[in-house]
Amino acid sequence: MSLSALHKTALQAVGVVIVMGSLAWASVPFYDWFCRVTGFGGATSVAAKGSDVVLDQTVLVRFDASLERDMPWEFKPLQHEMRIKIGETGLAFYEAYNPTDRVIAGTASYNVAPYAAGGYFTKIDCFCFEEQVLQPGERVTMPVTFYVDPELIDDREAKFVKAITLSYTFHETDLPEEVARLATTPTATAN
Repeated sequence: MSLSALHKTALQAVGVVIVMGSLAWASVPFYDWFCRVTGFGGATSVAAKGSDVVLDQTVLVRFDASLERDMPWEFKPLQHEMRIKIGETGLAFYEAYNPTDRVIAGTASYNVAPYAAGGYFTKIDCFCFEEQVLQPGERVTMPVTFYVDPELIDDREAKFVKAITLSYTFHETDLPEEVARLATTPTATAN
């Protein structure tokens, strides 16, 4: 094999590695975008305000909470279910408690089941949109405001949904830099 052919093969191999690496890197944000747009995998929609249309048809919304392994918080829904009209704005609350002696930050991932309803479950405001930081012994009540989009009844699969489960899982995350700095700074003692 000549030197130019070897050089060409090496460049092609490097090109394949770069293309495959780029595709792997782009797959996570693309998949996230795809799920948010289509509701695939139980991803929800987000809106700035409630629906303009409220139907007489109702749906049961169930609430579920779990923790990632090694997440030391306690986390639960304050109501287990509610029946709302399709298009009506609902308000539910979850509670988180940090029983430890250290500051802990967490983020909540979420999904909706059945998956066919994911794109029609619309959040207006949610604790899951931001990182939560709980001080030692702190207990917080966190709201989620939502509605089920009336377009659900026009979807050939989703229109048969009678109950929707909204599930959250809290994951421990690194503390924000300024909080971590304060958490590790010893307090001054008086002489």
